[in-house]
Amino acid sequence: MTTPQEARPPIAAAIIVQDGQVLMVQRRVKEGSLSWQFPAGQVESGETCSDAAVRETQEEVGLTVEPVKELGERVHPATKRTMIYVACRAVSGTARLVDDDELAAVEWCDRPKLSEYVPYPFYEPVQEYLDAALA
Repeated sequence: MTTPQEARPPIAAAIIVQDGQVLMVQRRVKEGSLSWQFPAGQVESGETCSDAAVRETQEEVGLTVEPVKELGERVHPATKRTMIYVACRAVSGTARLVDDDELAAVEWCDRPKLSEYVPYPFYEPVQEYLDAALA
């Protein structure tokens, strides 16, 4: 028997760093206390986590990315959803607000701005990746 949690598809998040900044989106509806987060969405049937991260980035902010590596997976402490974090590299396009039903804003954040928007450490493998990429 599956629990409701197991029945819900995982969420794939794209961690995109470019020129010393990381791409963040502000959700119109907070998830727990989260307002600013990485471009992300549900992994659809037949899709890999990397495919989902790439698709969601395109759908939400119009940026074409390619996966670099999977950083890790966990059950998010606030949302209780399985999260898979995928480091991605921007290939083409300009990040902009595309999905204005779900998103209120899109912003490239340097380390101080990121700390202001998300005032607590990220999931450890993501934090380590950001620490190295934003150094």
